[in-house]
Amino acid sequence: MTASSPFLPPPLAPDALRQALLADRAQALTRLYRQGYPPVRRYIGRHGGTEQDAQDVFQDALVLLYEQATGGTLTLTASASTYLVGISRNLWQQELRRRARLPHQALPEDWESSVGEEAEAPTEPAFANGYRSIRSATVQKFKCLERLRHAVRVAFQPTTSEY
Repeated sequence: MTASSPFLPPPLAPDALRQALLADRAQALTRLYRQGYPPVRRYIGRHGGTEQDAQDVFQDALVLLYEQATGGTLTLTASASTYLVGISRNLWQQELRRRARLPHQALPEDWESSVGEEAEAPTEPAFANGYRSIRSATVQKFKCLERLRHAVRVAFQPTTSEY
């Protein structure tokens, strides 16, 4: 039996979580953020990540939880915040493996000009960034990441010399 903190409300069951997300998405996501983000930030910080890494990973985990909860496919055996921490740990481990495969090279000075203004916005919970839905925030984030990946590929393309 887990004891709940006197400062945090008790965890929600999957059906109650789904109803809370559908009824008042901003309040439910804020509650999940307050409960789940601090342990994710600590975990990522202890495993070589930055505050920005923790924000990115947690937001991705929150999107996954949201989509599963609203889609009715969420099965919880622990609290939603514990589930978010587990998802975040897995996402961070995947990110560390991905980083280990990539060469460690510095980006060129003008890389930001090829990404676009939308990608320069600070990473916050999607509902606080003015998006109508988590899905639209996810799509915009994906587009920004694709532009960034393309800019990096162009910057680091091996130059071919002709003989």
